[in-house]
Amino acid sequence: MPAHGKHRRPRRRTVPRGLALAGSGGAALALPLVVPASAGAQPVAGAPATAAHALPAAPSARPAAAVPATLPAAPATTRTYTVVKGDSLSGIAREKGIQGGWKALYRANRTVVGDNPSLIHPGLELTIRRDSAKAPAAKTPAGTTERASRSERRSAPASSGAAAAPAATTAYADNLDGWIRESLDIMARYGIPGSYDGILRNVMRESSGNPRAINLWDSNAAAGTPSKGLLQVIQPTFTAYHVPGTSMDLFDPVANITAACNYAADRYGSIDNVNGPY
Repeated sequence: MPAHGKHRRPRRRTVPRGLALAGSGGAALALPLVVPASAGAQPVAGAPATAAHALPAAPSARPAAAVPATLPAAPATTRTYTVVKGDSLSGIAREKGIQGGWKALYRANRTVVGDNPSLIHPGLELTIRRDSAKAPAAKTPAGTTERASRSERRSAPASSGAAAAPAATTAYADNLDGWIRESLDIMARYGIPGSYDGILRNVMRESSGNPRAINLWDSNAAAGTPSKGLLQVIQPTFTAYHVPGTSMDLFDPVANITAACNYAADRYGSIDNVNGPY
């Protein structure tokens, strides 16, 4: 028995981990023990697990559609041109900007044109490939015709698209054969159609090859403008259709032939289409 005057320290009653007891009278309340949270701390035993509210994941970006490295080439298309009176392959190629000139246009339409590129008829349908044209032809302004001032357009040589090299001097015989050949070379530079046979046939009918021939009996002579030269051209026609670079003398063989062929191209499409008085 312990000595009087000394008190025994009562034992402390252990509190269950995680709970604190608070008494008031006979009732006791169990309160959860608040434990400061620390990184890596273990959860208190017996405490209800706290549900982690995770943020919804951001939707992944939709991959961009792949863009092809090169766009598919547009299919080549064709368009047609209807030949009208006075047209020539060289003139059409120049007006439509055909790459390769009249030769390329002729190759593309040889089956419809035939063996003579100088002989094309009004109404003939020519095919012009889209990939051969340099640029679309300009629309004709209202109130004008497509072939207005055709003789003026022929007053300048057809450009080849590149700087022209100095032309080599060609010697021509001073006879009918040489005159025709020289005329054909000049006509080619100015886009005037015609062939050797077409010129020769008409010369022989009109003057029998005499460059000084003159008609003094027909209606032109009666009007004071007789037909003269190899292709029997009257002075007003010669002046209107004279080809630059040739003589202004109506009796000059080359000047006479080129002016007559220029006139025939404007009125008949080509000297090759003339088979009688014109």
